[in-house]
Amino acid sequence: MARVVLIGGSGHIGTYLVPRLVEAGHHVVNVTRGRRAPYLPHRAWQAVETVTADREAEDRDGRFSARIAGLAPDIVVDLVCFTLPSAQALVEALQGRVQQFIHIGTIWVHGPASVVPTPEEAPRRPFGAYGEQKAAIEASLLDRARRDGFPATIIHPGHIVGPGWAPLNPAGHFNPEVFAAIARGEVLTLPNFGLETVHHVHADDVAQMVMRAIGHWGVATGEAFHAVSSGALTLRGYAEAMFRWFGHEPRLAFLPWDAWAAGQDAAEAHTTYEHIARSPNCSIRKAERLLGYAPRFTSLEAVQEAVVALGLAEHAPPAA
Repeated sequence: MARVVLIGGSGHIGTYLVPRLVEAGHHVVNVTRGRRAPYLPHRAWQAVETVTADREAEDRDGRFSARIAGLAPDIVVDLVCFTLPSAQALVEALQGRVQQFIHIGTIWVHGPASVVPTPEEAPRRPFGAYGEQKAAIEASLLDRARRDGFPATIIHPGHIVGPGWAPLNPAGHFNPEVFAAIARGEVLTLPNFGLETVHHVHADDVAQMVMRAIGHWGVATGEAFHAVSSGALTLRGYAEAMFRWFGHEPRLAFLPWDAWAAGQDAAEAHTTYEHIARSPNCSIRKAERLLGYAPRFTSLEAVQEAVVALGLAEHAPPAA
């Protein structure tokens, strides 16, 4: 089995990926800042080799990529790369020294959708520093894969959901009070007509995608894949489903964007704008065809599990 180095493996995805890797027989090295325990305990973590490193600081003085190469990985899974220079330095250090390199990107590389569900080959029109940097990283990695044979695979998750953290809610931000208000049967006001979309994915399904990319490395190399649930949700449809899950008929109101945003916390309104201005709705047909990807959780199932696990509302029913 392979020696797999995870960069940032103690977070959302790593919580589920580490047990999958260990149970598959791989030796796992987790490179972490050491500030976070996995969201869920698992005996597999006892077999993990841990390396403490501050990527940002070590990138500044050029030590980080050499540190990763020095760990002698067969496979590197980079879960926390956010800038093109960091990605490029790592590629230079690992060229000719790894069997596979998996970069975790984001569906925000697409920017506003033109066709839905959006396929991976759709033209990139990202906006905002995060999406723009991730798109630049993707382009660079795929170019190196095609020009120099660098064994890169890019996985683009949607809005990651799982027990232990608040999910993106039907109002398009992360305040758990939205779920509590729905549970109480209160009126929820949404922006516009509530027809913008969000596209969740359970963290375990992202981990599944990584495992499938490793298992199908020949077809995964040089490719990008969406890791999302089987279907995006409109804000309205999401809200209606959550009302019914809590045993209430939906009680929704709608306001034009400016009026809606004026009545919200400014930071939360900004978060909502960031999500609905993109309104992602991504296809998984490529991953289904080439990797056999089959998400275990629908968007609603993933959200409902997280709501129950966090105790965000009293008398929550069992997760679907």
